[in-house]
Amino acid sequence: MTSILQAILIGTGATLFMDLYALILKLFNIKSLDYKFVGRWVGYFPKGKFSHHKIMASTPINHELLLGWITHYLIGITFAIFLVLAFGKKWLENPTLTPALIIGIITIVGPFLLMQPAFGFGIAGSNLPDPNKARLMSLITHSVFGIGLYLSAMILNQIAKIL
Repeated sequence: MTSILQAILIGTGATLFMDLYALILKLFNIKSLDYKFVGRWVGYFPKGKFSHHKIMASTPINHELLLGWITHYLIGITFAIFLVLAFGKKWLENPTLTPALIIGIITIVGPFLLMQPAFGFGIAGSNLPDPNKARLMSLITHSVFGIGLYLSAMILNQIAKIL
């Protein structure tokens, strides 16, 4: 199996793991990002609009939820490819938690410096009602993604041994 295919599978698995975590939070009435806003943000790109005063107040676009979910998974796959490029085939053959967790935590730069400002939330959620809570939730969620990268690589290795 090629390294790129492995990275795609690992990124998909890690993103799914992060989504399972968000589902567990939802059971306790703890909100996480609604991916329709990611879809709305990306959906405005062809119109030349890359930031919003308040993304929730922007006019919805057709299929924004689907676009948001697709974007979410493509971002997860992209970060998994970055992990494989950074740590190489050796890591794929013998995954360890630390590199995956490092990449997971580094991914927080995307929301803090790109997405949240573009959504009108400010840098690192500074315009949100409780920015420190939002930052902590983001850190935890992206750490969960890093753990998901590791677990997905381990599972993929176990499946490869069986096949």
